[in-house]
Order: sequence, then C-alpha cells, then structure tokens
Amino acid sequence: MQNNVIRLHKDAPEDVAPPVADTLTETIIDVVQDAEPRPVDNPEQKTLEGTWLAEKQAYLAEAPPVVPTFLRNAAQFIDATRWTISYAMHVTGFHALRAPVYLARLLLRAPRGTGRLLVRWGRWVADTEARPVEAKAAASADIEAWLSLSREHSRRVRPRRIASLVVATATGITTLVSAFLVPGWTITAAITAAALAGLYGKKGDKPLITRYVATNVLRKLDSTEVFDALAAIGIEGKKGKRGVEFAAEVMRDGPGWRAEVDLPPGVEATAVLEKRAALAAAMRRPISTVWPEADRTAHPGRLVLWVASRDPAKAGRKLWPLMRDGQADVYEPLPYGFDPRGNLVDMTLIYSNLLVGGIPGSGKTSCALAIVLGVALDPTAELWIYELKGSGDLDAVKPVCHRYVSGDEDDDLEAALAGLRSGIAEYQRRAKFIKSLPASEVPEGRKVTRALAEKYPEQNLAPRVIVVDEVQELFTHPEYKDEAAALCTRLIKKGRAYGLILILLTQNPDAPSLPTSVSSSVGTRLCLAVMDWRSNNNVLGTSAYERGLRATDISIDEQGTGILARGREGITVRAAFIKQTEAEDIGKRALALRTAAGTLTGQAVGAAVVEEDVETVLDHLRAIWPDGVEAVHSHRLVEALARFRPDLYKPWLDMDAAGASTALSVALKPFRVSTRQLTIRECCGGAKGLRWADLPAVEEGE
Repeated sequence: MQNNVIRLHKDAPEDVAPPVADTLTETIIDVVQDAEPRPVDNPEQKTLEGTWLAEKQAYLAEAPPVVPTFLRNAAQFIDATRWTISYAMHVTGFHALRAPVYLARLLLRAPRGTGRLLVRWGRWVADTEARPVEAKAAASADIEAWLSLSREHSRRVRPRRIASLVVATATGITTLVSAFLVPGWTITAAITAAALAGLYGKKGDKPLITRYVATNVLRKLDSTEVFDALAAIGIEGKKGKRGVEFAAEVMRDGPGWRAEVDLPPGVEATAVLEKRAALAAAMRRPISTVWPEADRTAHPGRLVLWVASRDPAKAGRKLWPLMRDGQADVYEPLPYGFDPRGNLVDMTLIYSNLLVGGIPGSGKTSCALAIVLGVALDPTAELWIYELKGSGDLDAVKPVCHRYVSGDEDDDLEAALAGLRSGIAEYQRRAKFIKSLPASEVPEGRKVTRALAEKYPEQNLAPRVIVVDEVQELFTHPEYKDEAAALCTRLIKKGRAYGLILILLTQNPDAPSLPTSVSSSVGTRLCLAVMDWRSNNNVLGTSAYERGLRATDISIDEQGTGILARGREGITVRAAFIKQTEAEDIGKRALALRTAAGTLTGQAVGAAVVEEDVETVLDHLRAIWPDGVEAVHSHRLVEALARFRPDLYKPWLDMDAAGASTALSVALKPFRVSTRQLTIRECCGGAKGLRWADLPAVEEGE
C-alpha cells in the first residue's frame, strides 16, 4: 500500500487529519481523478476467434469420448449383445415358423406369375417394343425406313424363335423323363419353379412376408423438431438476441432420445415445464412420451428434453425386481417402480415417512402394493396396516402383519387411532433406551440402526411400519380428526429416528382431508394424478407446482404414475404393476421368510394385539393448546379435550363449568400442575385456568 490516507472526495482538504483506525483491518481506497476505465475481461487471456488454436480448444471442451460408452461399460455391452442376439433369434424363429405359409402364398400366386412370365417372353420373342417404330414409319409413308426396320426386326426375331423352341423342347423332354426316373426330385424342382414364378405374381397391397407393424414406435427426434416446437409455445430468442442453443447433440438415451437445450437468456426451464402439454401438441407426439425437466446442476435455463421412442403407456409391463425371488431390507432403498426411461426407481423409507395422494382411480392401490410388499419381504420389519376402505386390497400381506385392520366403521377408525398411540409409546420407549447408550455405540447419532437392532435383540428395535390407507377417513371424522392430526404429526416428527415409519395414503388430497401439520412434516411424498394445483401442493409441498413438479399433467389413464419427491427435487415414476394373484404369491414367500427367521408376531401368530397408550393429560393439553396463546380457562380446555379424546373427556362435558374445571385440576395433580384463577379479558373475565408456562417442558423421548 502506498497511501496512508483515506481520501473519499477529490475536494477534501489535505490538512484534515484522518480518523485513527486499526491498521490490521483498515481498508485503503485510492481514488484517482479522471482515471481511464479498466476492462473487467483480461484481453490477454482471450484466444482470437477463428484461429487454429481456438478451434482445437472448442473441440476439446466437448470432445466425444475416445472409447464409445458401450465399450467402456461392460454391463451395457453385455446387455446390448444379449438383446441383439435375442432380436436375431426372434426374427429367425418368427419367419421360420411361417415358412409354410409363405410357400403356400407363392404357390397360389404361381399361375399369375407364370402368366406374367409367358407374356414377357412372348413380347421378347416378337420384339414388340419395335412395333411402334415400324408403325410410325408406315404411317408416314417412309418406305426406306420401313424396309430397314422390317429387315432389322426379322434379324432380331428369328434367333429368338429358334432359341425359344430349343429351350421349350429340351425342358419338356427333360421334365417327362425325370418324372419317371426321379419323381421326388421332379416334384421338388416343380415346386421350386412354381415358387419362383409366384414371386412375379405378387400384388402391391399384399406383401408376401408377414410384418409386425409397431404402431407405438415414434419417429426419431431431431433439432429441427425441437426448434419448431419451442418456437410454437413461445420459447425463442427476441430479435437481435441469442435464441435457443443446443448444449449437446441429440443422442439416444435408453428407450428414447435426449436433447439438452440452453433456452434464451432470461428464460427458465420451468417455463417449458408449465407448457408440457402444449409442447407435446407442437411436436405431434403423445404427452406420455414428452418429458422436459430442468438441469439445475448446469443453470436454471438448461432444459433436458427426453422423448420416448415408444409410448410408455403402451409398452410392455416391467416386472418388479422382487417378483420372483429375493428379500428386502427396510434400512436400504426398496425397489418401487420405473421412470419414463425404464430405469428402476428405489424408495427410501427408513428415517423418513411417506405421503401418497391422488384422485380416485389414479392407481393408489398399485403404489400401496409395491410399498407394503417390499416391507413384507424384510423378515425383521413389523407391519401394522389399517386399510380404512374395507376393500381388502392389501389382504396379500395380512398373514405377516403384526396388526391388520380392514374396514371403514368407527371401530376400525378407533383401532387406527390406537395403533398411532401405540406408535407414540413405542418411540418413547426406544428413545429412552437410545439415550442411555454411550456415544461410542451411536457414532452416527442417537437413532436406531441395523447394528443396534442386532446387538440388542431383547429391545425389539426392528423397524415398525404403520400404514394407514384412506387416512382422510380419520382426518375428516368429527370426533377423531384433531387427535389423528396431532398423533400423526408427532409420530412423523419424532418417531422416524427410532425406526418408526408412518405411511399415509389418501384419495382426497385437499386441505380439509390433509392437515397442514401433517403434509408439511412428511419427508417423502408421492403425488399421483390430481385435479388442481392446490391438491398438488398439498401433497408435494408449498410452491411445488411453481417449481415444475406438476402431477396435474398426469392423466388418470396413467395409473400408478406420479411424482416422487424428497425435499425440493422430484422425478416422475410409475409404480411396478403387481396383480393381486402375484401379490398373494409374494405374501406367501414373505410368510415363509418370517417363519424361517422366527419373526412372526401379533395377529400373524394368533396373539391379541394390545395397543399401549402412554399419553397423559399433559400430552393432550400440549396437542390442543392454541398457538401463541399464553393462558386458557379450564372450561375452554375441557371443551377442546373432549373434541380431541371423546373417549376420555366427553363425560366432563356433562358437568357444569365448575365441575369440569375441578375434574381437570384433579387430573393434573399427579403431575404437580395446579390450575389458578386467571383473568382473560379477551375471553370471559375471571375463572380457573392454566398458563402455558405451567406445563412442564417436554423431555427427550416424550
């Protein structure tokens, strides 16, 4: 640094003493009057455009790999070779089986072909192509030309007649003799000759060979189509500015084509995602084959357009990986379904929870089967299923469930609530045990792991998966909705670290049927076809629709197809379709695995399941306490408690206000919490009540 003075203005007097500053942190600003502006880009580092070096640098920037991808990846090479051999064998077998049909067609066409050959032979022998020229000479009375053409005609026709007579005589004699001496060979030769003649008897609209017409195979994607389609939906550069540019060449990507496009400056890829249907219409392709997505690893304006070579909705079914054999591990990702490219998509349930929403008929049953069957194939996982529709869609796993309830009556809803309460009690028990362990045994944090579950089998730390299908029946019930929302929210937030996994499925993903406290806490979400952006955001999270995660674009005909999101990112996935008969076979295999491992419990072994409820009146008060309110009168709390747990607190409503207040005070005495006289002007003056500060703090594990 050359200056010790901070001069902020050119007219400042030089004799003014500068302020004393810390020399270690002082910033010196040297302002030079009338200084020339300096370029921000260093011209010395810029290579001149058009030079040999610039061209080579541009080539190396995006140079193709020296060794092709299919040679560098042994798995891809083996897979491609296997499919090529399979294709060749299929085509060979297909036509070999139909060879007799082809021969019959040729023989049927032989008369027509023979006639055509005889006509062509006759025209050749008679030299009919010269007749029009002779006729023209005769018509014009050109005698010399006519005589010359006649002599040339005779010279050409005579040898042809002689050759034809010789060939016909020799062929006839040979055929007659062969018919007596070698009749087998003669018949074979005759059939071969007839088949060859049949080649000339074909009709243009009836091909000889049977051909498979793949009606769902689409045309190849090219840059012109992409340019035109983006322009049709209004995505193009303004006049005098850069437009759409390709970041890479259009290439094959699985069963389709991939195009990476840089949109015009200032245009985000979400602008295309919002117009997916319009883009498919502009490309004249089925909407199920057009999948635009943003490449956030590059920049917000990078669009990756994947177009399927065949309509996925018409493609053959891909089998679930665990359909035939194998077992699962809930602590690892479970196979679930396939993306539009046909790649397997896994779903991670451990340390997370799952919310599935979609309108009726969107394929929720397919999703539920793929999930619960995966859990059932883990012999250590404990399944608690509450199917509140009563259709028996999940009966395939009933033999392995610790608790299984199917129905939509109040008794079934109460059983589901009891199961949720038991989940709260279980996570509290596990939390206390995990808290007692030294840090050396929980190096990854205080949570249940496979290693801990195996080390302490007496603690029963295996994953417990609680599935509530048609959960809107709980959330919309006039008596159970408040408690159901509170229990689910608490279990989602606190149970996941201790191996308790809650899976909620609903066909009414609207606000009344899906409390915000629940939807905002779930880590993994799957949204099937929905009708509007509100339902979309209820399942996938706030602003998901604006970020391009739009299940509204999914047709109800694409059953089992939805957007799977964990956090802000999401992918389109279709659940592996499993028939009910196949699900029963998988359920039998899961039963055999658990029988061999000795892990069948609860209803699976005929034992009565007791849903333990360890929640206290303090827990209930915390659940119903109004947000942001410091004090509430006792009679108001009793009314809220009666709505929350009518089975426990509804009798208190039969008392007068003083009796209800006394009942609450008595219930709180064991916890050393006392009601007091409170004056709340916003409510109803003075009465007995509680302050939020009077409730003891929640301890870890509660």
